[in-house]
Amino acid sequence: MFETEIKQYDQLAQEYLERVAKPMGELEFRKHSEILFSCHSCGIEGSSFSVDDTRALFEQGLGYYPVGKTLLECQEMADHFKVYEWMHDHLDHPFDLELIKTLNRLVTLNTLSYRVPDAVPGEFTTVDMAAGDTLFGDHEKLIAQVPRLMESTARTMADGTVHPMVIAARFHGFYEYLHPFRDGNGRTGRLLSNFILLKHHLPELIILKEDRQQYIAALRAKRTEEPMSI
Repeated sequence: MFETEIKQYDQLAQEYLERVAKPMGELEFRKHSEILFSCHSCGIEGSSFSVDDTRALFEQGLGYYPVGKTLLECQEMADHFKVYEWMHDHLDHPFDLELIKTLNRLVTLNTLSYRVPDAVPGEFTTVDMAAGDTLFGDHEKLIAQVPRLMESTARTMADGTVHPMVIAARFHGFYEYLHPFRDGNGRTGRLLSNFILLKHHLPELIILKEDRQQYIAALRAKRTEEPMSI
């Protein structure tokens, strides 16, 4: 399945690594990727930060306050930098419940209390979830499927018979279907998908905020499939 697309992907990924990543050097390329991924992943959730705003905040920290942006946006982006860096420094971490909870805790650590005062960063939701016009259903039944999703994904990664991009894409669709946290599900899911790619020495996938509607439509289409083993 997807043989032609995967062949094209592998060629593009290799060209990208050779022409962009290697000439920049590891540290500069990681900084470049962190800024772009953080800008667009937060942008999909509504952040108004431009790439230039994101770069300035990355370089100056919270001492930088862009005109027209809220403190909440600044803190959200700063938290995304921290979780991105933690993930890159822990690529040897098992693909398990501790990983998913740690990423969500870090990505919502300093903003969740403003959005949902009774919620705890990194802990699963205690109420049914909705996003836009999507209702996700019984949260207890959905959360109960998270361990199976993590375990089946880890097994498939170790088995090596399925291309990492297919694993990352399928995982992301199923994970967003489960929507197990009060906030940060999208950012957490995109981080986890990139964790899979990075474990296999592939470039991170950056979904542009300008492609948000197409991305959301794809996730909605995925909801027609029941979560299953990857």
